[in-house]
Amino acid sequence: MGDSPASSNRVKLRDGRFLAYKERGVPKEKAKYKIILVHGFGSSKDMNFSASKELIEELEVYLLFYDRSGYGESDSNTKRSLESEVEDIAELADQLELGPKFYLIGISMGSYPTWGCLRHIPHRLSGVAFVAPVVNYRWPSLPKKLIKKDYRTGIIKWGLRISKYAPGLLHWWIIQKLFASTSSVLESNPVYFNSHDIEVLKRKTGFPMLTKEKLRERNVFDTLRDDFMVCFGQWDFEPADLSISTKSYIHIWHGKEDKVVPFQLQRCILQKQPLINYHEIPQGGHLIVHYDGICDTILRALLLKEEQQKLYKIN
Repeated sequence: MGDSPASSNRVKLRDGRFLAYKERGVPKEKAKYKIILVHGFGSSKDMNFSASKELIEELEVYLLFYDRSGYGESDSNTKRSLESEVEDIAELADQLELGPKFYLIGISMGSYPTWGCLRHIPHRLSGVAFVAPVVNYRWPSLPKKLIKKDYRTGIIKWGLRISKYAPGLLHWWIIQKLFASTSSVLESNPVYFNSHDIEVLKRKTGFPMLTKEKLRERNVFDTLRDDFMVCFGQWDFEPADLSISTKSYIHIWHGKEDKVVPFQLQRCILQKQPLINYHEIPQGGHLIVHYDGICDTILRALLLKEEQQKLYKIN
């Protein structure tokens, strides 16, 4: 899907699919810490995680980026599920010989495979960081009053219904209507992004799969639709069900000005799971992973268990 470097590496999974990946940091044989990054909606293994080279070398960090099924150069999975996303991560780690345990960083919609790993393979995880994670409005523990007042609830319900019963119509509508006067679904749209996010989008490529040209491709549309349906569909658990101890080392980073996922929903998760380390950025939007210095701070908190202030200001 799309143009990518010819040198990209891929592994063949048990079911015959290929997953593409990219490595960064110190060689895994010499690494003290091994981290798998799980990208979000419309992104890929080429996502920008701007941790400084100096910190990566100082801490001896190996970073593994991969294209989730159907994204980038990875084959589609017509049977995508929360469990299949977990299995992809575990098998990728095994094939690349990362060892019995590794760290995970799940970004935006990449949070649902990450929650899945905490549910199904917690013994493989040394620590987990969520960055601007999405929230499934079907989780039973979320307060009904809060969800009812959130306009996103209706949008997601409508999206799930039409994705399931009329995907062809949805594809046509997106191409004909939604993009009549714009080149991207999200790019620089103040409905989704605050002023800091929009500044980020001026400097970096935002969502390469969400352009009008890409969404004309039915396989791209199908990947995005399937990803959306699994993320916001019926799960067999919710974060409130997980057994989290003081040794779990789980962090959530979220912006108080996030227009995609309201910060109040993250606070609801914390009420049920108070042992999660929660970091709320007062002026942060949904793209906090791209803000200067944030990635270094995330790594230090996750790997060194450094005590971080709970609030961060943007310069």
